[in-house]
Amino acid sequence: MAQAMRPNTAVGGLFATDGKPHPLQDSLLAVTLVLGVLAFVTAMFHNLHLLSSWAGLVGICTGAYGQWISETTRERFGLILGLGASAVGFFLGMAHGGLFGGWIS
Repeated sequence: MAQAMRPNTAVGGLFATDGKPHPLQDSLLAVTLVLGVLAFVTAMFHNLHLLSSWAGLVGICTGAYGQWISETTRERFGLILGLGASAVGFFLGMAHGGLFGGWIS
């Protein structure tokens, strides 16, 4: 019975579906998610546009690099969520005043 000899792919870390540890990818995932949530939440407040735009920009950069070096589908899924939240926060922050203050008061 060949199916009885299949390796168990569920063993390993939370985001390592191949059974190997990926500390760099997991840390980029966590940073991207935190920055994405921060950018998204602070974008709802007009006066916090500096925080939301910078957090969104850094979140987009870390998420893009994380996508480039990611190895598992779980990592990519979390990175896409963080990238989306970072992008929304970045664009709303830019609309409210931008990275350097803008002329909107």
